[in-house]
Amino acid sequence: MWGNIAALLAGLAVILLSCELFTNGIEWLGKKLKVGDGVVGSIFSAVGTCLPETMIPIIAILFSDHSKDAMDVGIGAIIGAPFMLSTLAFFITGLGVLLFWKKRKTGLKMQVDNTILSRDIGFFIVVYSLGIAASFVNDGLVRYSISVFLVIAYLYYVLLTVRNDSMSHNELEKLYTAELLGVKPNVFFILVQIAVALIGIVLGAHLFVQNLEVLAHVMNISTLVLSLIIAPIATELPEKFNSVIWISKNKDTLALGNITGAMVFQSCIPVAIGIYATRWNLELTAVVSAVLSILSAVLTYGWIKLKGKVSPFPLIMGGLFYAVYIYFLYVRGFK
Repeated sequence: MWGNIAALLAGLAVILLSCELFTNGIEWLGKKLKVGDGVVGSIFSAVGTCLPETMIPIIAILFSDHSKDAMDVGIGAIIGAPFMLSTLAFFITGLGVLLFWKKRKTGLKMQVDNTILSRDIGFFIVVYSLGIAASFVNDGLVRYSISVFLVIAYLYYVLLTVRNDSMSHNELEKLYTAELLGVKPNVFFILVQIAVALIGIVLGAHLFVQNLEVLAHVMNISTLVLSLIIAPIATELPEKFNSVIWISKNKDTLALGNITGAMVFQSCIPVAIGIYATRWNLELTAVVSAVLSILSAVLTYGWIKLKGKVSPFPLIMGGLFYAVYIYFLYVRGFK
């Protein structure tokens, strides 16, 4: 057991180091491609760091024995990812503002492109609600139509993000690989650093999840709860770490765009796969998780629309929705 805990902490350290490399490399890639924070945060970073959690349902659903446990792992990972992003990731980001307020040039005030943020969250609320609603539809053709629509919706979101993107002028730290080798930063070294970072993220997440699963089974936690709560905590760590790193450097649009862009991706592509490749009959634990995800997103979206800005408060409230769900699972005996 202690060996598993040590390996779990080692996986955490690998993820953290890889995220530092990734955020540095992805900002340089954005500079070289002459794109702004919207594309860098909501697409490049979001999709890149979604790899670990996206691979879990794909492997469980498409490349397994199709047993109930495998389907539970797949569906739980699909539903668990948006839940972690819209509750725990929001909470940690808001907390990061409070922790680093003395270091930040703007203190507790968050400088965010509200157009990007409200677009991402609004998009998530609509498409994820549709995806969850598909579980209550019995007609196969309607379900498949929703699955196809979600893929098309994400492609439209990417097009929208690129079209409305604007250049940013954030200060860049030196590219780590170029600095280490004593060369000028170019696209080759940027891509090498990003590739190494992504490999580190995937390997670190795998090590973390593998040992977390062992500990969960020792604690007699069900497979569905494991895939809804335990695995996403690990696989969403890249988004959380990336956002905290960017928050500490006063790059708030990148920090939140990284999370909200991942929320849009996770509510479209993995959900589309789940609807298409499984029976998509969600159990109560999954439905409650999805509803809390949407409510947390609605709170932040409403705050932006009413106040005209985002602050740490609605983000920190995401932790309350997470706590409510943990209490719900506790009452049910984590089954």
